[in-house]
Amino acid sequence: MKRLSIVLLSVASVAAGSLGLRAQQQGGDGPRYTNGANLVRPANYREWTFLGSGLGMTYEAEQARPQSSPRFTNVFVNPSSYRSFMQTGKWPDRTTFLLEIRGSGGDASINKAGRFQTDFLALEAEVKDARFPDGWAFFDFGSARSLKEAAAPLAGEQVAGCIECHTKHTAVERTFVQFYPTLLEVARRMGTLKPGH
Repeated sequence: MKRLSIVLLSVASVAAGSLGLRAQQQGGDGPRYTNGANLVRPANYREWTFLGSGLGMTYEAEQARPQSSPRFTNVFVNPSSYRSFMQTGKWPDRTTFLLEIRGSGGDASINKAGRFQTDFLALEAEVKDARFPDGWAFFDFGSARSLKEAAAPLAGEQVAGCIECHTKHTAVERTFVQFYPTLLEVARRMGTLKPGH
């Protein structure tokens, strides 16, 4: 009887630990902070859901001549938020986007035309989190030479342009879903697109 009790207790303990671990994994890929608001750079963001890549994209007025070496921008989102968006067409609280900026090249190996990604240049983030005054915050982890482990939310003039652009021109909430065809289709189906998109 005593042996059976020990076995049952062991099984219950393993089951409880497994459920706890599963709960941590399901919700554990959102933002982590130091000092209450400084976003910790996710070390494994390249293992997150890859939303897409742009080449030479700019939101500024058209330049007089095209860039000779346009930059790639790669966008990743934490997997639990991606799964939620695919079911609802909305981003849940604690959604974290990482914008990785890389150089581009064209002259290497057998390539005769087109461009490919080269050196890592910089990393930025956008987070939907109710802890911030308007529910969203932007972060700049810096360049490859001075990449920070944690970044404070941008404030004042640093962030005014980001907020204005992400309020006026985004397709779903404060995100550029219009640049990601798979997400755009989901938002259309769920009716979450802003008017005009």
